[in-house]
Amino acid sequence: MKITIRKKALTVETLYNDGGPAAETPLLSAMAYAVVQNPYAGKYEPNLIDFMKALRSVGLELATQLVQTLGKDQVEAYGKAAIVGINGEAEHGAVWHEAGGWAMREVLGNPKAMVPASQVTASAGFRLIMPLHYIHASYVRSHFNSIEVGAVDSPRPDELLFALGMATGGRLHSRLGGLLKEEVAINDGQR
Repeated sequence: MKITIRKKALTVETLYNDGGPAAETPLLSAMAYAVVQNPYAGKYEPNLIDFMKALRSVGLELATQLVQTLGKDQVEAYGKAAIVGINGEAEHGAVWHEAGGWAMREVLGNPKAMVPASQVTASAGFRLIMPLHYIHASYVRSHFNSIEVGAVDSPRPDELLFALGMATGGRLHSRLGGLLKEEVAINDGQR
């Protein structure tokens, strides 16, 4: 199955301060997306597996771009998101769970934590908040964060916007307790 991409983008946010003291090392958060033609817009397709598999190449391309931007050894948090154009259905966006999540794990050396996700069906210009979590354990509270996803002209009604996000750390001034990244011991993706 051929995937038709209309456009791609990469954004990087550098956060030096979030209301407390200036960070010794700024937090870098990056988001990459691809806007693709939805081959099933306006019609029901019972089998989406081939579409999901074909999207792995898009996920791999975006994940590789993010790792090259931030540095593989620097990435501590990740997430994924999909915005479905209004002629599509939620399941068309859900194909990204496997395609995008698999791609990030592949380029990052197969971390165990779940890849958090957000998804919506909306008109072009909608802004979606993508959750980010620590890549090795889902319960590391300091790394519960987010990044904005969206484009003024996307997705059009017959398109899908698929996004991946990564960050070099947790929130700058995290001080709410919970499991610390240094305490992760079980390596099951949870704790």
